[in-house]
Amino acid sequence: MDAHPTDVSAAARLAGPDEAISQEELALAARNHGLPLEALRYEITPPGLHYVLTHYDIPAADAGTWRLEVRGRVRRALTLDMAALRSFPAVTRRVTIECAGNGRALLSPRPVSQPWLVEAVGTAEWTGVPLRTLLDEAGAEPDAVEAVFTGADHGVERGVEQDYQRSLPLAVATGADPQVLVAYAMNGDPLPPQHGFPLRLVVPGWYGMAQVKWLREISLTDEPFTGFQQAVAYRLRQDAEEAGTPVTRIEPRALLIPPGFPDFMSRTRVVRPGPVRLEGRAWSGRPPVTRVEVSTDGGGSWTEADLAPPDSQRWAWQHWHSAWTATPGPHVLSARATDAGGHTQPLGQPWNRGGFANNLIQRVGVLCCEADA
Repeated sequence: MDAHPTDVSAAARLAGPDEAISQEELALAARNHGLPLEALRYEITPPGLHYVLTHYDIPAADAGTWRLEVRGRVRRALTLDMAALRSFPAVTRRVTIECAGNGRALLSPRPVSQPWLVEAVGTAEWTGVPLRTLLDEAGAEPDAVEAVFTGADHGVERGVEQDYQRSLPLAVATGADPQVLVAYAMNGDPLPPQHGFPLRLVVPGWYGMAQVKWLREISLTDEPFTGFQQAVAYRLRQDAEEAGTPVTRIEPRALLIPPGFPDFMSRTRVVRPGPVRLEGRAWSGRPPVTRVEVSTDGGGSWTEADLAPPDSQRWAWQHWHSAWTATPGPHVLSARATDAGGHTQPLGQPWNRGGFANNLIQRVGVLCCEADA
């Protein structure tokens, strides 16, 4: 199997006009999981509710024998065990992470891959060592331009056998804002296996593909990394033959905690007439979110919601709420976020072949009816 892809013709396949979710996609959806939207009530997501995407298998890992190698264009190569990593001053960051493919299953035509709706997100407190602390210890050579991160997860993707690998420009890897972490704890406890135990990368503001789990090697290079996950996957392209542009920072998004109670199969919400509190979370990879608006008529009109100020570290979602008086009949509820750079969620789908960075507004169907006598 190829180890180094040389073209982009392996871009994601698009489903046919009447093609249903396949057994393979269902198997992916069973292995991975999203955040139940009612769990948006938690400011910090419990680990078991935080979204999970695992490209290959969850590796077997022993913290007692785990080693992190720092090598390549450095003055002093490092081999660090967990005790050595914990000997550095620890930093904790509250960070919202969202999968780059969140919303993919809602697109038309639909890219065939993990079929996310809008639930691929979560916020945790990550504890570890700032990446730049480790790179300062190793000493970057003057010609170093990127840091390549290698995980222990190994598999095949579109015919390419590989370890999961991603890179960051050295300026991002060593920057102070956002401060990239080599993390060993989530919400105060050791990382769960599905979240990268015993070691992972946390890149605030970037989509989930950058947050390499089961981290075992950091290598500085004197030229841009061209591995599969960088040069073929996670590119924004309209056509399979395009080189595309890389997926990087999270686009603004607001999600609504579905009000009332659900129908089991359709998930249509049922509410009673009268005052209803609408609330949820909003975030952006270019923080802070400066405005959240709410619509109760399918996006025809919008009302500004009350928005909580950003977390002091800026990289976590913000709570919002709004009052609504429900009247009998069907309604479609939506929320949209605008960030400090003026980027606002679109009302129409921002389509690309991979289904990446799709921050189309959420639409929640609600039926308002009187209680049975």
